[in-house]
Amino acid sequence: MSAQYYEGIGRRKAASARVRIFPGGTGRIVINDRDGNEYISRAGDMEIIMEPLRAIGQERGYDISVHVNGGGVTGQRDAIQLGLARALLKLDPDLRAALREHDLLSRDPRVKERKKPGLKRARKAPTYTKR
Repeated sequence: MSAQYYEGIGRRKAASARVRIFPGGTGRIVINDRDGNEYISRAGDMEIIMEPLRAIGQERGYDISVHVNGGGVTGQRDAIQLGLARALLKLDPDLRAALREHDLLSRDPRVKERKKPGLKRARKAPTYTKR
């Protein structure tokens, strides 16, 4: 991979991803020093990750390097997608309209609600017994 790159940070739930894109590449994706298809094994997840590149019409023009940690499969997938969109924005600020049209620049703020005292989970109360 060449030395010139653009970096974007993406977060979702407990996952955080640092995405670097290298212009003039062949479309190779490396996630945590492993091939992208090897790391992301669930069907359809790679298509979701590649959505920002599809939105601008350049699926094969960049090599992508990702370091992601924390969270689960879905959180990591969405963090990588947001990081990729932000990196593309740093590469070319004129892409904002195309990325915004596909809602790729918004961080999903939903996180797991904390458990409350006296309850089984965040909102589930113990079963009421009269006797």
